[in-house]
Amino acid sequence: MTDLTETLARGEKPLRAKALRAKPRGNGGARKRASLPEAKLLEFAELLFFAYRDFTRDPDAILKDFGFGRAHHRVLHFVNRHSGLRVADLLDILTITKQSLSRVLKQLIDKGYIVQQAGSSDRRERLLFPTAKGRALAERLSAPQSVRLAAALKAAGPGTEALLRRFLEAMVNAEERPKVSSIMAASPVPLKEGGKGGGS
Repeated sequence: MTDLTETLARGEKPLRAKALRAKPRGNGGARKRASLPEAKLLEFAELLFFAYRDFTRDPDAILKDFGFGRAHHRVLHFVNRHSGLRVADLLDILTITKQSLSRVLKQLIDKGYIVQQAGSSDRRERLLFPTAKGRALAERLSAPQSVRLAAALKAAGPGTEALLRRFLEAMVNAEERPKVSSIMAASPVPLKEGGKGGGS
C-alpha cells in the first residue's frame, strides 16, 4: 500500500475528498445514495489506519530479524503469490521508482529469497521467482495476517466476506480495478529447471 507521503514525493496529486464525495450529475435515479457525514467518514479512515497498523505489526517484527522492511515484504508477497512476475509488472503494482525496487530486489536475490530468469519469448524480460527459502519466509510473514483476517471475518458475522471484497475493490482507483483483477487471476509461471538468479 503506497502511503500519502510516497504519493506526494513522486509529484502525484492524491484524490481530493471533495471529488470522491461528488454527487452524480442529473437525476441519478437509483444511483443516488446518501453520503455519510464527514465525521463518520473520518472515523472509518481512523479505523482503517489502526487496522492497517496492527495488520502489519506482526510481519514487521519478523522482518526486523532479517534486516528487512515493509518494502521487502511487499516484493516477496507478490513474487511468491505470482511466481514468474515480470520486474516491469512489479514496478507497476508497487508504484515505486525503479531505483527503489532495484535496491530491495538485489537484497532479496543476494540473500537467496528470490531468483531471476530471462523470459522465454523475450530474453530482455526479467521474471521473478521465489526460492524455497523465499516461499518459507513469505508464508511465515502471511501466517499471522491470515489468522487476524480469519478472526475478524468470523467476528463480523455471515456475509462479511463478500461485502469486504466489494469494499476493498471499491477502494482501488476505478481505472486500476481491471488491472488488479487481472493480476489476482493470473496463473503462476513455473521456474525453468536449472534456473539461476541474476542481479537486479
